[in-house]
Amino acid sequence: MKRLIAVLLLGLLSACVTEYGAGEKPVEPNFREAARANTQLGIEYARKGQFDLAMEKLKRALEQDSGYAPTHGALALLYAKRGEEALAEQHYRRALSLDPKEPFTRNNFAVFQCGRGKVREGEHLLLETANDRSYGAPEAAWTNAGICVRRNDPAKAERYFREALNANPNYPDALLEMAVLAAQNQDWLRVRAFIQRRDRAAPATAQSLLLALQAERSLDDRAAASQLELRLRNEFPEVAIPR
Repeated sequence: MKRLIAVLLLGLLSACVTEYGAGEKPVEPNFREAARANTQLGIEYARKGQFDLAMEKLKRALEQDSGYAPTHGALALLYAKRGEEALAEQHYRRALSLDPKEPFTRNNFAVFQCGRGKVREGEHLLLETANDRSYGAPEAAWTNAGICVRRNDPAKAERYFREALNANPNYPDALLEMAVLAAQNQDWLRVRAFIQRRDRAAPATAQSLLLALQAERSLDDRAAASQLELRLRNEFPEVAIPR
């Protein structure tokens, strides 16, 4: 969860340069600057896993300027992490009402809604983000959209993952999700191919190595399976290797 929070907060740092959101009343420059500084500090604390300090700084920023959208976006992430879903949703919606076109908060809110089973709204927001030229990572939004709909519509999920790969052919998350879909269909050659592409694009993870191991065992490649077991023991000793 700490890693996920850190990744989602990266985009909010760039959002902190926004002066005013849509429909927002201007505030005194010194209050806006103070709110921006405390929001940036809060985001940095959160990225380091210091969530109590992060919350303190973000609440202070809110007192200084309640109309600063990035503060609400960052607070939403922290409340979601704490399981306070009502407060998280409140701050997400407030952030988007202040700055409806800010794609990072829209992406984060969409992921939040998908995680709560609100697939229709989450998917809609993710498709908006994926097609927003101001968002620098459409492959991430397409991949999130695929994950959002995968349980109910695997075929649509695959289309979204392919859109992600059209945007970035070496995007590790989309390659991994394609491998997951292939494994569900027991198409082990495709699993092998997608995992090989994924692990060339980024360092291997425990999940990618476990999928590769499952594929090699199913394809009866004992040498490759033994190598993967050794890598898992050496690189991820905390992971239980299935027999």
